[in-house]
Amino acid sequence: MSICYGAPVKSSAIFVALLALSLAACGSKKSEPDDKKQEAKKPATTAAKAVPGTSAPASAAIAAPAAAALVPVSDTYHGETVVDNYRWLEDWDDAKVQAWSKDQDRFTRATLAAMPHVKEIQTRVTKILSHSAVSYYGISQSGGHFFALKHQPPLKQSLLVRLSSLDDTSTEKVVLDPNVLDPSGSTTIDFYRPSAKGDTVAISLSKGGSESGDVSVYNVESGTAMSDQVPRVNGGTAGGDLVWQTDGTGFYYTRYPRGDERPAEDANFYTQVYFHKLGTKSADDRYEIGKEFPRIAEIELTTNKETGRLLATVQEGDGGKFAHYMRDAQSGKWTTLTKFGDGHVYIAFGPGTDLLVISTDDAPRGKLLQMPANGSVAKASLLIPEGKDTMVSSFWGSRSLVYANDRIFMSYQLGGPSEIRVFDTKGKAVSAPEQMPNSSAGSMVVLDSGNILFANGSWTVPNAWFSFDPASGKTEKTALVEEAPIDLSSVQIVRKFAISKDGTKIPVNIMIPKGAALDGTSPAVVTGYGGYGVSLAPRYRARTGLLLEQGFITAVVNLRGGGEYGESWHLEGNLVNKQNVFDDFAAALKLMVDESYTSTDRLIIQGGSNGGLLMGALMTQHPDMVKAVVSHVGIYDMLQVEKSPNGAFNITEFGTVENPDHFKALHAYSPYHHVKDGSTYPPVFFLTGANDPRVDPMQSRKFTARLQAATKKPEAVLLRTSFNTGHGGGTPLNERISQNTDVMAFILSELGRPFRNIP
Repeated sequence: MSICYGAPVKSSAIFVALLALSLAACGSKKSEPDDKKQEAKKPATTAAKAVPGTSAPASAAIAAPAAAALVPVSDTYHGETVVDNYRWLEDWDDAKVQAWSKDQDRFTRATLAAMPHVKEIQTRVTKILSHSAVSYYGISQSGGHFFALKHQPPLKQSLLVRLSSLDDTSTEKVVLDPNVLDPSGSTTIDFYRPSAKGDTVAISLSKGGSESGDVSVYNVESGTAMSDQVPRVNGGTAGGDLVWQTDGTGFYYTRYPRGDERPAEDANFYTQVYFHKLGTKSADDRYEIGKEFPRIAEIELTTNKETGRLLATVQEGDGGKFAHYMRDAQSGKWTTLTKFGDGHVYIAFGPGTDLLVISTDDAPRGKLLQMPANGSVAKASLLIPEGKDTMVSSFWGSRSLVYANDRIFMSYQLGGPSEIRVFDTKGKAVSAPEQMPNSSAGSMVVLDSGNILFANGSWTVPNAWFSFDPASGKTEKTALVEEAPIDLSSVQIVRKFAISKDGTKIPVNIMIPKGAALDGTSPAVVTGYGGYGVSLAPRYRARTGLLLEQGFITAVVNLRGGGEYGESWHLEGNLVNKQNVFDDFAAALKLMVDESYTSTDRLIIQGGSNGGLLMGALMTQHPDMVKAVVSHVGIYDMLQVEKSPNGAFNITEFGTVENPDHFKALHAYSPYHHVKDGSTYPPVFFLTGANDPRVDPMQSRKFTARLQAATKKPEAVLLRTSFNTGHGGGTPLNERISQNTDVMAFILSELGRPFRNIP
């Protein structure tokens, strides 16, 4: 799960986000492919398609890729034998696997390049994604200055800047530009942390989408790197974090094993907290806490400026169970505040030395407790009881609960949209900031002035940063406003509720462009996620705008497995309940057709990561429900996913084959295991990144091979591999343009639609 706001990248977002699992299957045997005996004959050629009803001619024939060899491997799980014919495609170090992958990529790119209107599509996508309007995120304040990550097309990567005023961007100074460090665009800022005085800043940098970040310390005024270099601070699924000591002489940080401290298979696990003193060697850093943490610990660090107390929030994998630890600034002693599984999911510094605790214990939508720093949660007092809406329990820097000037500011989830609410120290609601309706609001920052800075945006309006003065009650927009590259003001937003298989109401957020027919003839693209407690809140996306201006109706579904309606909503879509997510999505697609927003032969679905699993499950369970599928960095083999290098992190969300009940559920919906020979599946476009640290690219390789072998039209199963990117974070602008061009070309071609040239 990854969102970066001046904090480490964790969802995705993107898309969030954020996702994969460890533990070997029972009785596994592995053999190598025998190319001479097993490999299927390579088809000679296949012709690229022309768009029906247009004058676009078919291109010259493109040589089809070789079919994957069948090398059966048998596994026995709880007495049931499962055969895997493509286990060999999991080994990226095997030259045969790389050759097969590159052959698939060659065919896919050539096929996409031959589709009609590609040049026009690329021109439009480039114009939109390279739009000169900038956006700011990850904002913080230190030493009287503001720091932010700045997205500035056509630069490939975001840069770190400092501003003297939120109302005057001319005061901006570039602190670090990774595009200068690495002109190839492969280096990205994972996160940054300025010291309290704002004169130095620690920055984690990683390459090629790996998210494997080392921290360097920079002098803000000169922009030069200091001698301090701290390796292995940030990673993929487990992320990473850092906070400065209040006097600026050093910082606490998350540290992965180095050298031979752990076996190779544990290199990206067992994160712990260390302290680095400026001017010293990283090898001499002091251990703080973490030896008692689980193998799959994910750690977030926060500090209190007034007291110097340090809070470590530790998540056990990605399943939503947390423990909290506090370090006293004077004694250096760590105290355990909460334990895994007790339902206390988030802690923030509150009035005086007290702490504010969001708890889901007997309150799945959250209740707010107040406890003394030297006390226990058992003796905490109830400040705000559970209500009909969900308290957002943020993790990885999204800042959904803050305290300032005798006010408590908290983000609430309303089933998709979110809003900020304000309370006094007695828990009574008081005046809140002005916010757009049907929008998302959060990422709060307490400013030196006592004001609260927050971001607010909607499906049709990009994020802007606002300052709220609790004393006067005034909300004012700052100069940090993202200009919309596509005007979506005429788009109509409709919120419907589909009825899932078990009767549960599922929110469907539908975006209808002006002039779209509502008689079933409009094309549509529908997406969803449904996992890890991640909520899909309203968000302006330029790539959605590209579809809307082409006449597509688009929809985002708030599925179970997310956090839109609290922890019970999440639990109804994880572990053995995962099938609910797929039933929810099928119900939403049925609504889109039944209510004439689109028709089956005009309906495209798109998703990524855990949402890629959603794509695979839908197309194998309901192959006749959609026209085509686009799936990014997805998970498809649910029996092997936990063997991936980072696999153990997600056992808490998906389960493990070691547990008979989990195995039964995993095997029942695993897309890879439910492909049937001779069946007709919708055309599918898979995208993956070779350096993905979250979802092993072998997932896309194996599912591609299985579908190509089973379907009557193997050329309709396309696999595109980006060989210098990962799960999505840190993908340079030029590659994002290329990916979005290919996706749009695929969608239009499958629907037989021409491209509308828009000046």
